[in-house]
Amino acid sequence: MNEGKAYREALRKAKRIVVKVGSSTITYANGKRNFSQIDRLAREISDLQNQGKEMILVSSGAVAVGVDRLGLPAKPATIPGKQAAAAVGQGVLMHTYEKIFADYGQIVAQVLITRMEAIDRHRYTNSRNTFMELIKQGVIPVVNENDVVALDELKIGDNDNMSALVAGIVDADLVIILSDIDGLYTANPATHPDAKLVSTVLEITPEVEASAGGVGSARGTGGMATKIQAAKAATNSGIQLVIASGTEKNAIPRILQGEELGTLFVSRENRLQFRKRWLAFGAQIQGSIVVDDGCAKAIRKAGGCSILPAGVYEVVGSFQTGSTVSVIDKEGHELARGLVHYTSEELAKIKGCKSGDIANILGHKNYDEVIHRDDLVILQ
Repeated sequence: MNEGKAYREALRKAKRIVVKVGSSTITYANGKRNFSQIDRLAREISDLQNQGKEMILVSSGAVAVGVDRLGLPAKPATIPGKQAAAAVGQGVLMHTYEKIFADYGQIVAQVLITRMEAIDRHRYTNSRNTFMELIKQGVIPVVNENDVVALDELKIGDNDNMSALVAGIVDADLVIILSDIDGLYTANPATHPDAKLVSTVLEITPEVEASAGGVGSARGTGGMATKIQAAKAATNSGIQLVIASGTEKNAIPRILQGEELGTLFVSRENRLQFRKRWLAFGAQIQGSIVVDDGCAKAIRKAGGCSILPAGVYEVVGSFQTGSTVSVIDKEGHELARGLVHYTSEELAKIKGCKSGDIANILGHKNYDEVIHRDDLVILQ
C-alpha cells in the first residue's frame, strides 16, 4: 500500500467530523436554495450520524439566501448590507436544515460564533462545553459565523477558516470542506489545462500555497487560498482535512471509506498530544490547585484522571472558568496543568466536597469535575 493510500485508509477511523459546505454548493447562481443538494447533504450526514459518527456542519449561504429573500439584485457591497442579508438568510437557511434533517430523524442546533471563541479562553471554554453537550445529546450542530454582529468577520474565507476553528474547539478527527473546487491542483486548471489534481499533501510548503488561486464564486467568499489557510490551521492542530467537490455524489461517505476523492492534507501530529502540549507549554498559568495525597497518586497513574472537588486541598491565586492552572501536590511538586471548570472563588467554597454537593453550595453546577482528564496534561 502506498503512503497516500495508507493515509486515506486511516480516515475510516475518524469519529468526530466537521463538514463545511460552501454557498455555491447549496445555492444556485441566482441565490435560491438548491434543495436537491441540501437534501443529499443532510441524508449523507444523517446516515453517518446513525452509524455512530459525531457530525458537525459548518454552513455558508446565509448572505446568499438573504439576498434572494430580500429581492436584491446582488450581494450588498457594504458590511451593514451584508449583515442585514445574513440576519434574514440565517433564519431561512436554519429552518430549511431543521426541516430536512428532521425528515431523516435528526435534531439540529444553530450555533453562531466568531473568532473571539479562539482568542478568549472563557468564551472558548463555553463554546466547547456547548458543542460537547450537543454531541453528547446526539444533536448535529449547524455552525456559522455570527455575521450580524461581527464587524470584521465577513471577509474572504471566513467559513473555510471557521471550519478549522470549530474542529479545534471540539477536538475533531477530520474536516471535510465541500465546495465548487475539486481539490488542490498543481496550477489553476482554468488557465492551465494540463494541471493535475493533487491527491495528498504531506506538508503545506510555499510552493503549495503559491499554487492556490484567488477568491471563489460570486456567491461564496472563499477560494483555494483560504482553504489552504484552513488546512494549515487544521493540520497544525493535529487534524486531517480534505477538500472535495460538493457536487460529487456521496462525497462524505466515500472520503470516510478511504476513496481518493479531492485533496487530503495530512497531519503528522496526534491531536491529543498537540492540544496537551499547548496546555503544558503554550498557555499562561493563571493560578494553582493543591491536591491531596490520594488525588496526587491517581494523577501519577498512567493516563491520569479527572480532578474532583473532593481531591482539592487548597486554591492558590485568582482565576476564572476556562483558565489554565497548575496542579501541585502538598510538597509543592507540579504534577499537571489543565483547564479549570470553576473560578478560584467558587473552587475555594467547594474544595474537599463531593461533586453531588456542588449545586447546594454554589447554587449551580457547571460540571462534576474541577478539571476533566481530557483537559489535563500530566507533567510527571
